Amino acid sequence: MKGNNGKDEADFCRILLKTNALRFGVFKLTSGKLSSYYIDLRALPSYPESFKKVMEIYEALLKNTVGLDKFDRISCVPTSGLLFASVLAYCVSKPILYTRKEKRTHGRERKIEGELKPGDNIIILDDLITSGKSLIEAIEAIRAEGGIVKDALVLIDRQEGGKKNLKKVGVNLHSFMNITKIANILHEQDVIEEEKYNEIIKQSIDNE
Repeated sequence: MKGNNGKDEADFCRILLKTNALRFGVFKLTSGKLSSYYIDLRALPSYPESFKKVMEIYEALLKNTVGLDKFDRISCVPTSGLLFASVLAYCVSKPILYTRKEKRTHGRERKIEGELKPGDNIIILDDLITSGKSLIEAIEAIRAEGGIVKDALVLIDRQEGGKKNLKKVGVNLHSFMNITKIANILHEQDVIEEEKYNEIIKQSIDNE
């Protein structure tokens, strides 16, 4: 990704449109908040070439901003994060584990699936971040079993408080793009009109 970041960013914006991952309207987010736009990256695996490009971006982001020697295992937030984390773990030959939304009520009754040893350094991954609530819940589950989490990796930062909230729990956020940059590129290319552009910018600024 070094030296080619601008092209990767433009390619990524085209992928968002091609796969209909970016939509406009009125949407209710997981937090319950209403949003004028919605990003759903879970359909990307249905577009193999686009998915391959996005995974190349993920891998470069991981290597260039964190470094493969800085963590022992990859974890993620289900379910959308698992699509990307499993492929990324395979590409960089790292073990993967993931947290459940609810603890199992049978067997070992754990919230974590996969091997986790006390003292393991874990990087946690998701497709995007809004408030960071889901990531923080996963981080707390990992730390409760002795894992160390200092970094989180996402493709998109919606700029709605997530980065600050992660910082409060001692985790650095590494994102490929934020929503402002995406909106700027799409607006410059006349892909989105002024009204939609302003809605995105207002929403991110009001909450950051």
